[in-house]
Amino acid sequence: MTDDPTGGHQWKTLMDRLDPVELRTDVPHAARMYDYFLGGKDNFPADREAAEQTIAVFPNSRIVVRQNRTFMTRATRHLTGELGIRQFLDIGTGIPTSPNLHEVAQEIAPETRVVYTDNDPIVLAHARALLTSTPEGRTSYLHSDVRDIDHILGAQELKDTLDLTRPVALSLIAVFHFIPDSDDPYGIIRRLVDALPSGSYVALTHLTADFDPAMLAVQETYLSRGVPMHLRDRAQVERFFDGLELLEPGLQVVHRWRPDGAVPADLTDAAVSIYGGLAYKA
Repeated sequence: MTDDPTGGHQWKTLMDRLDPVELRTDVPHAARMYDYFLGGKDNFPADREAAEQTIAVFPNSRIVVRQNRTFMTRATRHLTGELGIRQFLDIGTGIPTSPNLHEVAQEIAPETRVVYTDNDPIVLAHARALLTSTPEGRTSYLHSDVRDIDHILGAQELKDTLDLTRPVALSLIAVFHFIPDSDDPYGIIRRLVDALPSGSYVALTHLTADFDPAMLAVQETYLSRGVPMHLRDRAQVERFFDGLELLEPGLQVVHRWRPDGAVPADLTDAAVSIYGGLAYKA
């Protein structure tokens, strides 16, 4: 790693290298739809229309997104506060919505370093402006797709921020249900995990239709708008953790993974419909 004399965070001017045609505001994008579900304003009519169509077929869509977000917060707190992790690689960052991963981690350990990765230029613009680190730590942003593993692992942003000889937490929150089997999602995660040293962790969430078949209509809605989506069942999601040791309580619907308190009776598995887990690389 190299030191950053600018105060702990240094953004490369990647926006200058992006082709303007990459910013397709007429086509829905999963990150901007996610922002809309969370009540954000960084989205466009195409995103809002697709999100509202999703809500029409699955009224609990906002619950899914919010519970997924709180899983990220709890997992990050556990990794930082209980497991001593000080480095994170967050792939599929999404538009910054506080608390962000580094805010959660750096509140516990200000020296924490985070590399954020996403493939949407709008996410890039917001990340460069908002995802600023504590002076003791560091955040950086990498514009890349999870399928471009060579680019991610070879990026200077990653090399300057993380020390891959020390444990890293790989965060893959709501990413792989956007990767079809034809893109070899299991091969992607294997390559990413193989690049991490022993003592690292993987946090992952994934949508499922195991509890409510209406989720299949969500999948069709996304596909009809040109947004890839591939729901998977429990066994298929567990396969992402092959070769790793799932921490207790194992793979769970996210609201049941180390909840901060009693789970409300009206918060059902069918309403949440997204699995989550945290695993250790020995």
